[in-house]
Amino acid sequence: MEKAKNAQLELIAGTHSKDGNSFCGDTYYFAQDENSFVCLLADGLGSGRYAYESSHAAAEIVEQEWQAETVEGMMDLINKAMFQKRGAAVTLFKIDFETRKFEYTCVGNIRFYLYGPDGKLTYPLPVTGYLSGRPQRYRMERFTYESGSKFLVHSDGINLLNTKELMRYRNPEQIAAELDTVALKSNDDATFLVGNLL
Repeated sequence: MEKAKNAQLELIAGTHSKDGNSFCGDTYYFAQDENSFVCLLADGLGSGRYAYESSHAAAEIVEQEWQAETVEGMMDLINKAMFQKRGAAVTLFKIDFETRKFEYTCVGNIRFYLYGPDGKLTYPLPVTGYLSGRPQRYRMERFTYESGSKFLVHSDGINLLNTKELMRYRNPEQIAAELDTVALKSNDDATFLVGNLL
């Protein structure tokens, strides 16, 4: 598992490929400067090398463009990069630490949850389908968070029954440990990122 911690957030990410395959079809990327944080999770269609190529192409675009581009602009570039590739489900969001705002979009079956200290669970519904290079509309969502909020994003290789219960009393380490156990049992590529906003 990969861990990152600073004054604004702590984050734990974990990923497992299907059947121990050397290529994982899921790719995640995150980065931060003093004012903002960006996070991508891409799930290439199917599994193996071609799924990896699609999801990795998405991560490369975010790595190059996140400080210059909007979330919607990056999704557009990712979509173009999927042309003649297998395609990918993609979740992408940016957090502005000063305004405490999320800017979020998703196409495909990747789940995102934001759990507030008051017990409120925000669960934006994704647009069905996947990015393939064809013209695509994105539903941009914006929401605010309070200090002490936790977020979770995971690919469809992780099956959770009660997300609210999972996030309610546990810290990121405990949530990640539980998700890692679920991911290991999955018969698909399985990836998660869990964060605590300070």
